[in-house]
Amino acid sequence: MEPVRIIDVIKSRRSVRQFLDRPVEDDRISEILEAGQWAPSGLNNQPWRFVVVKERGLIASMAECTRYGAIIRGAPLLIAVFLDEDVMYDHTKDSQACGAAIQNMLLAAHGLGLGAVWLGEILNRKAEVCRILEAPESMELMAVIAVGYPAPGDSNPGVRRDISEIAFAEQFSKPIF
Repeated sequence: MEPVRIIDVIKSRRSVRQFLDRPVEDDRISEILEAGQWAPSGLNNQPWRFVVVKERGLIASMAECTRYGAIIRGAPLLIAVFLDEDVMYDHTKDSQACGAAIQNMLLAAHGLGLGAVWLGEILNRKAEVCRILEAPESMELMAVIAVGYPAPGDSNPGVRRDISEIAFAEQFSKPIF
């Protein structure tokens, strides 16, 4: 069997915004959470905390907190990602660690045949989301991930800038290639 190239997995993952009306199995949820758990963090402080939301009433309440409410309402599963300020040592570094955990979970969902999307606009109403999820004051909302089985046709082409536009050699004035 030929090994899986991680770059191929990364390049094939897409943000999925429409889902089938089918619950995500607990063993798949556990695997997604485990992927997040294994993200790198400074001093191995693991500052992330995950709230799994499957209850339709909570999902509906959270949908009211963003202009992307239709995506949230259509998802059978939400994972709210929080930064636990009680274990934080540097806000920027620990926020980045949460981002790494989110990316790990997105890739794990993709590898399990699920679709997912990282929702950040909901941060405009993070206090409301924290109230809905009864988050302790030490928890700062970093993102909400909507997860589910992708609806047919919900795929967009992956388009990226050319590497010469984003990578430089030693200084910004020197192209890498």
